Amino acid sequence: MERAEAELFTDGGNNAVVRLPGRQFPGVLIQGDSLSILRGDVVEVVEAFDQGDVAGARETAGLLLADLDAPLTRYSVALEAHEIPRPY
Repeated sequence: MERAEAELFTDGGNNAVVRLPGRQFPGVLIQGDSLSILRGDVVEVVEAFDQGDVAGARETAGLLLADLDAPLTRYSVALEAHEIPRPY
């Protein structure tokens, strides 16, 4: 294990915006349980499509999109607050 200091641009809760040494742009730290939940949501979308349940897949995909939009918005706000341009 290597220890490194990171710059913290938001509070340390879920989806913290941090910049690691040597990186130009910050990233988003997603906790393992949150990552597992996101993966589970993707599995639900795939399974719904496999079963021909397009409406169910669309509904779950919409929830997944909202779950991804929240940290992306937090990331954008943190970058703006520190006058860092978005990398996208």
